[in-house]
Amino acid sequence: MSENGMQKNMPEKMADFPLGKPNTEYGKYFIGQSYLAPLSMEIVPTFHVTFEPGCRNNWHIHNAEKGGGQLLICTYGRGWYQEWGKDPVELHAGDVVTIAAGVKHWHGAAKDSWFQHIAQEIPGKNTSTAWCEAVEDEDYLKLK
Repeated sequence: MSENGMQKNMPEKMADFPLGKPNTEYGKYFIGQSYLAPLSMEIVPTFHVTFEPGCRNNWHIHNAEKGGGQLLICTYGRGWYQEWGKDPVELHAGDVVTIAAGVKHWHGAAKDSWFQHIAQEIPGKNTSTAWCEAVEDEDYLKLK
């Protein structure tokens, strides 16, 4: 780690959005280091999320009685998205993932790439996020 707490191998240029601060508030739901930059809290909460290589969040579910869910807009690098019971999907800048409320999933960086995405929490009635188990290293390390 460098003096400012970021890895020395961070690319010189990533997406044209803020890197943000270390994601300490939600860090217990991640394997590895992530950074969170709030872009807007009006109407649709929007964040730019940066994952160091190998970083991913735990399985989780965005719950809502009506509406809700999450939208991911990939902005840099290579990452992964997986829904429970389905094969993982490789992600690249420009990819968009629409996640309906109630779908158990995870997302994060490839083991050899930094990864960034914009995450939008879709408004709904009585929304919440249920954090679940970590993505097993055995499963994650099989991803190419």
